[in-house]
Amino acid sequence: MSVTHNGKTYRLVMFDLDDTLAPSKTPMSDDMVSLFRELLQGSLGCIISGGQYGQFQSQVLDRLGDFPDRGNLHLMPTNGTRYIRWGGRSWDTVYAEDLSDDQKARAMSVVETGARELGLWEQQTWGPILEDRGSQVTFSALGQSAPVDEKAAWDPDGRKKESLRAYAADRLPDLEVRSGGSTSVDITAKGIDKAFGARRLMEILDLGVDDILFFGDRLDEGGNDRPIADLGIDSIAVHGWEDTYAKLGAVIRG
Repeated sequence: MSVTHNGKTYRLVMFDLDDTLAPSKTPMSDDMVSLFRELLQGSLGCIISGGQYGQFQSQVLDRLGDFPDRGNLHLMPTNGTRYIRWGGRSWDTVYAEDLSDDQKARAMSVVETGARELGLWEQQTWGPILEDRGSQVTFSALGQSAPVDEKAAWDPDGRKKESLRAYAADRLPDLEVRSGGSTSVDITAKGIDKAFGARRLMEILDLGVDDILFFGDRLDEGGNDRPIADLGIDSIAVHGWEDTYAKLGAVIRG
């Protein structure tokens, strides 16, 4: 099972989720669902994202439905601190690197205090600003369910997120504080980023960096997809799901 791109063969195709396979917090389109099913007929696939499993469920699994190639799909929520795959009857958790209660409490306190001190604690929000995702604490400036256009306009140059990330990182030296999506900051155990998840998956599936092709929208320096490219995994930069659809279609169909 494999796909070929630029004359090179890959056993697994890996994707970011938000703004790569679908708009932020939005279900995959009909076109992407069809193409993704086509991919999984002939290749392994993996989705790795800062989002929690519930987002994978609503954005991807509920859209894909029951299909015979579910066993080829590997899910890595919360930046790979969790790994979930089809067990034959259900989606089973293979591992979860959960934070301790103390770590989560400190992370939430620090990031809220920082957001308020920096003037980033917004009054108009959609859904929770702070989330305990078990293996990750996430701050979302406009709430988890904010409209895509509102999120895009909040911090176009990334300076707000970076100021909060730096504030929290200085005060949580035992934890990893990283820029997440367009309005979010993610806090995990030390040393955790998407490269952590990719390495764990390679170990479990007996893959090397040359076996994987990655699609992501944040491959820029400091972007949360960049650690995967820095591992040496061939990566394709995309700008929204339509761009992914076009480039993935070219890979699958030639």
